[in-house]
Amino acid sequence: MGSNPVSTNTAIPFKVRNKNLFLITIALGVLLNPLNSSMISVAMARFENVFHDNFDTVSWLISSYYLASAIAQPIMGKLADMLGRKRLFLLGLILVAGSCALAPFSPSFAWLIVFRLIQSLGSGAIYPAGMGIVRNYITERQSQALAFLAVFSSGAAAFGPSLGGIVMHYTDWPGIFWINFPFIIASFLLSIFILPSDKFSRNEGAKTPVQQVVRQMDIPGITLFAIGIITALVFLLSLTGHIAWWALPVAIVAFGLFGWRESRAHTPFLSFSLFRNNLPLTWVLVQFTVVNVVFYSVFFGMPTYLQEARHYDTQQAGLLMLCIAGFSVITSPITGRWVARSGSRPPLILAGVFMTVGSGLYITLQNHSPVWWLVVVFSVLGLSNGFNNVGLQTALFKVSPKEIISTASGLFQMARYMGTILSTVLLGLLFGQHLSTGQIHILGVILAVIGACVIIMSVRLPKTA
Repeated sequence: MGSNPVSTNTAIPFKVRNKNLFLITIALGVLLNPLNSSMISVAMARFENVFHDNFDTVSWLISSYYLASAIAQPIMGKLADMLGRKRLFLLGLILVAGSCALAPFSPSFAWLIVFRLIQSLGSGAIYPAGMGIVRNYITERQSQALAFLAVFSSGAAAFGPSLGGIVMHYTDWPGIFWINFPFIIASFLLSIFILPSDKFSRNEGAKTPVQQVVRQMDIPGITLFAIGIITALVFLLSLTGHIAWWALPVAIVAFGLFGWRESRAHTPFLSFSLFRNNLPLTWVLVQFTVVNVVFYSVFFGMPTYLQEARHYDTQQAGLLMLCIAGFSVITSPITGRWVARSGSRPPLILAGVFMTVGSGLYITLQNHSPVWWLVVVFSVLGLSNGFNNVGLQTALFKVSPKEIISTASGLFQMARYMGTILSTVLLGLLFGQHLSTGQIHILGVILAVIGACVIIMSVRLPKTA
């Protein structure tokens, strides 16, 4: 993610007439990635039955989605800079629409994975293109605009399981793909008329030669990174069955070559000097990764537990997960005011406390625990999520130099995806062939330990964050 020689920071002769409609246009597209990442959690048990696979196999629907997103975000960000942000935004919407139209007719689980990858690439194009448009055309109260988009994206992730549960109750699993179309159509039509044309920028819409695009994309670095991540995941997910030992040395070699390549590339996919020269930014990214390991372990693990071990249907599981979403939304505006007064560190420390306590309460869950106690446990975890979302987003902006905020935002999203991938690995290792209350207790202990680490990391944050 090195510098892009084609890019220019020119003043763009376009005035946003309706700021709210402008932001809603982008938000409707940006929410597609978090919505589809979390909504699918309530369908995991159903996919196991339909395609006759176990949890660790079906979990590839999650891990492959985030693997593709982690790679796609920085790539699509560069392409948006070179080829036009509006073009990439619209292309992303088209890719998501195509995948959602075809996924319900998948003849096999492998085909479903393919359509999920296409969906991930499309949504991976929408976010960097949309954020680039906001940075260029919203010049006043930009932080409020970013917060507005964050509400949509975090809200989509939080309410995804609840929405997915309701949709599946009435339409079965194809509904979690069809439900995307109202957002896609609205964002696409509004984009055509509301978003500025790429012609307003000397950089956007430029017909960059294909060879120059390929040279700036660091294809060797991206390839090595992808090979390393994929083979590492293959090895970790195979630990529950027949271990793929071949994948471990391949992953080690690929990551080693990736590090060597990036230290010498003129326009690296990931610039390691950025991490060395800005340690506060590095710590924020690490903490966001760890937070998302816990967040998505809850969001992907608990709906499956509620359906398989407690025998709730998808709608009931989705409604229970609404406790996490509801308290997350309630605490977000409170956290915003708190951060404005005291910085990010105090609410993030409290978030770590709620995360540790909520995870520890998993140990109290039994096969016949009343619904009200499930609500209590999920609500505590929901409180932690609200504090984390706003606190870490604000910390990112404060510790990131203005000139690299675009790069930092892309890395922030990558950190989210890496945390999600690690959560699916953790759940695959724990749940394997069967899910029981005893395994949920083990998961609770692991997540409580991670929560304690989050507290320590929050204390380490600089006071200026």
